[in-house]
Amino acid sequence: MAPVVDFGEVSTAGLESSPVAEALAGLRANEARYFRNKYGHVFTVDTVEPGSAAQQTVDWVHRILQEERGLVIASRPLEATAFQVENIRMAYVFYENGLSVNVMYTVDDGGKRAVGFKLSDGMEVPAELGTFKFARQRSKLAGTIRGSYFIVKNEY
Repeated sequence: MAPVVDFGEVSTAGLESSPVAEALAGLRANEARYFRNKYGHVFTVDTVEPGSAAQQTVDWVHRILQEERGLVIASRPLEATAFQVENIRMAYVFYENGLSVNVMYTVDDGGKRAVGFKLSDGMEVPAELGTFKFARQRSKLAGTIRGSYFIVKNEY
């Protein structure tokens, strides 16, 4: 079995170039724990790929950001993953500046569809997200996470 994104021993592997690598690794581990506990889905090295190897996932997320809100993320994607649990298509992109963007896209007509943003502890709000309001939450793995989201209105 491929190595998992461990939320007991948090690793910065793949995220080392981030100025907030430890907090971003904690954020990634926090997301991995959520999906393992809620859906039984395990983030592994095979499913969380370098951003350059996961271009299709990165392009899908960037297309939704651009078409829905005219957003272009300036930071470099370090890692990305896409998977489906139950009837929900999920995609995550973890950026060098400490940002995590996820797309939750229910494949059934009329289902919930949203884009979520999470800021790693210690990072500034990126200029392109300056109009969003961020709520705070505490995480044992990631410290203080600031999050926001918007509803996806179109089909992707």
